Amino acid sequence: MSRSIKELNIHYDPINESNTFTSGDIVEGRVVLEVTKEIKVDSFFVKLKGDANVSWTEGSGDDETTYSDHERYFKIKQYFIQESSKKGQSEKNTTLVSGETYGPVVRPGSHVFPFRFQLPQQNMPPSFKGFHGSVKYVMTVKLKRPWKSSSTTCTELTFLPRNDGTNDHLLQPQSGTEDKKMKLFGSGKMSMTVTTDKTGYMQGETIRVSVDVDNSSSRDVKLKYSLKQKQTFIAGGRTNHAFKDIAKETKDRIPSGGNTKFIVDMNLPRDLTVTIENCRIIKVQYELKVYLDVSFASDPEVKFPVVILPAGQQCPPWQGPPAGFQPYPPPQPNLVPYPAGQPPPYAELYPNLYDPTALPHPGAAAGLYPDPNVVLPGFNPTPSAPVYDPNQSTKESFPNVPY
Repeated sequence: MSRSIKELNIHYDPINESNTFTSGDIVEGRVVLEVTKEIKVDSFFVKLKGDANVSWTEGSGDDETTYSDHERYFKIKQYFIQESSKKGQSEKNTTLVSGETYGPVVRPGSHVFPFRFQLPQQNMPPSFKGFHGSVKYVMTVKLKRPWKSSSTTCTELTFLPRNDGTNDHLLQPQSGTEDKKMKLFGSGKMSMTVTTDKTGYMQGETIRVSVDVDNSSSRDVKLKYSLKQKQTFIAGGRTNHAFKDIAKETKDRIPSGGNTKFIVDMNLPRDLTVTIENCRIIKVQYELKVYLDVSFASDPEVKFPVVILPAGQQCPPWQGPPAGFQPYPPPQPNLVPYPAGQPPPYAELYPNLYDPTALPHPGAAAGLYPDPNVVLPGFNPTPSAPVYDPNQSTKESFPNVPY
């Protein structure tokens, strides 16, 4: 960071104890800029983006090939300082948010710039970091000065989709039976019936599994079970899989001739990644496997898909905005010199991101936002010097993260 810039940080206000956000939530906070001497600024803005990225390499030497892909969900930007020649212009695939703007000269001292975004009302995957890819929702501040390198700071939001409670089929129990007849190194047969109380579970919930084992063989066996996460990455017509064990355990030995019933309780981590099926290039799925460990023979096993949902208390059903709610602060019309005194058409300020020619695919579009040119009755847009309160509850970002 430049010597003249002592501090450049983002602070946003958490809206719940788990510090997560979901579709339609308001993200507001402030950017703190402290300078040791007067500086001139070309542009100064904060932006919030949602992106999925995958990348991996196969082969080696001359046969090495890298596969990668990208999917964007939205990009929202608010300017604090903007070049006069670019004011009022739209930006491709970007939703511009109006807010208070300032002059191009920043005097010595600490300055605070408030921002306010609304996350799109659309179906987006949760935050995720895997073996060959990730889904990230990143807020970035960038300050550009003439003849100087840009200064940037980033912070990441944790996003979870809404659990709207409409997945009734996930409440249905699952059941399966597997039989095995011993041929080599033993005689007789064994059977196992496995039942789960449902299919979908929230983060932090307990999976309850009932297992009934009839060991009518001449061999002793052990009951084992596991929950495995399967990560799938897709790019360039290729698919790459990675696996991660979430839980694995062995129960007591079941002797020959024994008939035993087990109740297995598997506690899910509260920060477990929820199932991802709504991303074109990344999938995250879970499989529960219950099996009998038979030495020197194939193991009879029962497998079930398991769907992990956002915790209910983190993502309550959407009730809509309160009466009279204004998603964004009204604009400062006197600070944006529109031609002929008329604002540009709505389509120019907010490009149609649902246009499949503008994005990699139609689903990678941002949500539609209310018209920021509507000024609330009685509103008096009088600029005031922002004041930073260090005791205010905020989350501090980590400066100097690469842009």
